[in-house]
Amino acid sequence: MIHKEKAILLTLDAYDKLDAKTAHGLIRGTQRFEILAVVDSINYGYDAGEKLDGTYRHIPIIASVKEAIQLFPEATVAIIGIATHGGVIPKDLEVILQDCLENGLSLVNGLHEFLSDKPHFVELAMQNKAYLKDVRKPKTKDNLHFWTGRIHQVKCPVIAVIGTDCAVGKRTSARFFTELMNKNNKKAEMIYTGQTGWLQGGEYGFIFDSTLNDFVSGELENAIVECYLKENPDFIFLEGQSALRNPSGPCGSEFFVSGKAKYAVLVHPPKRVYYDDDAHWGEIPSVASEIALINAYGAEVIALVLNTQGCSPEEAKAFQEDYYDKLKIPVLLPIEEGVNAILPVFLAL
Repeated sequence: MIHKEKAILLTLDAYDKLDAKTAHGLIRGTQRFEILAVVDSINYGYDAGEKLDGTYRHIPIIASVKEAIQLFPEATVAIIGIATHGGVIPKDLEVILQDCLENGLSLVNGLHEFLSDKPHFVELAMQNKAYLKDVRKPKTKDNLHFWTGRIHQVKCPVIAVIGTDCAVGKRTSARFFTELMNKNNKKAEMIYTGQTGWLQGGEYGFIFDSTLNDFVSGELENAIVECYLKENPDFIFLEGQSALRNPSGPCGSEFFVSGKAKYAVLVHPPKRVYYDDDAHWGEIPSVASEIALINAYGAEVIALVLNTQGCSPEEAKAFQEDYYDKLKIPVLLPIEEGVNAILPVFLAL
């Protein structure tokens, strides 16, 4: 059982944007921390859950670190809740982080730039009896694994939850599916592959994009096999990263080739035209072509999840019906309708 530290989230005025996806994940649930508040000087005055998806969660958005500490003196940790371009720590955020340390808060950082590489932060942390946790700091080589073939020991269904782009809800969908099966008397585990999965309390997994390429397949295999042998689950869900054809970081084949996932749930944002909303990166291919590519890896796509950002309720429903007519597989709107409709599909595996 993980001891939950009491934490505030820092979103640098981006809580209402996709950049705050780490914060969004932690607001929806974490077994590692108790989230007390979000600090955001633009979006303050709301409940964080209500602002996110309409579900009131008793987590206020507050304008400053000073106010957050006054309201929640029991807080011990501040977590960087945003993903930045290139994973760097912006100067504006450094000022806020320094404020946190000076008030005795430890810092948890999921970005590629490490706080522990900055002497002034290390010194401040020591002076204030705080710690610095860089979640993405790579493992030492003696703690990494090569692929061995042990994956063939795994006999339960392994289901990859992958997307047609970044930041579409892969991790959130995987958590929803894990919770769904556990609520229905089937033991399910999720393999995390990103920093937010660790922050949410994931026990089995690794940080994909900070792992040396030679060891990615082995780390994936090791996480799945260790989970299977220790937990004996009925289902294992793999949290996907990026997308199979996203040019900024193509990812996904490892789940099918090295992780031996024979099933996939595909997550797609129907209103998004370009990868990461950037025309220079090219258009996102059709769902049908993505399914054909996954099939070529020997895996079956058993459902489609729609990220309905930018959709009206009527548009979301129309997309759902259109994709179902074309694909004849369950098409889920998890935020609007939940994920119960996929239960019979999982049970049939």
